[in-house]
Amino acid sequence: MSLSATGLPGRILLVGAGNMGGAMLERWVAAGIAPDAITVLDPGTPRLPADVRHVVALPEDYTPDTLVLAIKPQQLDAFVASTPGLAPRLLVSILAGVEETSLATRFPGVGVIVRAMPNLPVSIGKGVVALHGGAEDSEAVRAVETLMQPLGLVEWIGEEALFDAVTALSGCGPAFVFRFAEALAEAGVALGLPADQADRLARATLEGAGIMAAAARETPATLADRVASPGGSTREGLNVLDAGDVLKVLMRATLAASAKRNAEMAAAAR
Repeated sequence: MSLSATGLPGRILLVGAGNMGGAMLERWVAAGIAPDAITVLDPGTPRLPADVRHVVALPEDYTPDTLVLAIKPQQLDAFVASTPGLAPRLLVSILAGVEETSLATRFPGVGVIVRAMPNLPVSIGKGVVALHGGAEDSEAVRAVETLMQPLGLVEWIGEEALFDAVTALSGCGPAFVFRFAEALAEAGVALGLPADQADRLARATLEGAGIMAAAARETPATLADRVASPGGSTREGLNVLDAGDVLKVLMRATLAASAKRNAEMAAAAR
């Protein structure tokens, strides 16, 4: 079994079409990957793009070129038991905490294994996808990049041991940003703004600031200082956030907790 000569991922089996799997699928089809080359294995009734094949059990005569695992880590062993001998040319796993050695043990005939960690903004093509593995196979690398580039920023990670940190930062990060948006809006309400108006203002503020940060050459610290005039209201607010590095300490503890949980899941999957 081989990938196409152009490095495209050939016949794709997507296992799981929930929030993340479904978001990736939508972007693939929008980017021009042929929907009739994609089969989705999902026991539910996911909403799929036209011409994408949906099955609840893998046909005996079907072997994909590329297998994408987008199920929950605790569902992995049940999937392996239901598809003995499945040996695609390329396996891409977005299972948090499941290491390449654990995947290789469960899929002994697979050609190349690549771990991927996308985050939810891939649904609008503005996500982050961290990748590791398969570097010795340039064809597999091209195939993975064909799948991931429509999703947003793609970063290859040099050491698999850093995947727990990547998952905590960019994989879990959108949830932390959403929580910050909620807190920002609630702080506005505490100052007397109507809740719906504070919510709109907070969302728009994060959107504009995020776009500006992504486009800027300056560091976020420099951008913050550009907003804050000496002795002004922004500086007074920053003084609260900067006192004792309270925000940085909080974020370090937040990411450390997420990374620790990733490590625990990896240990359970071994």
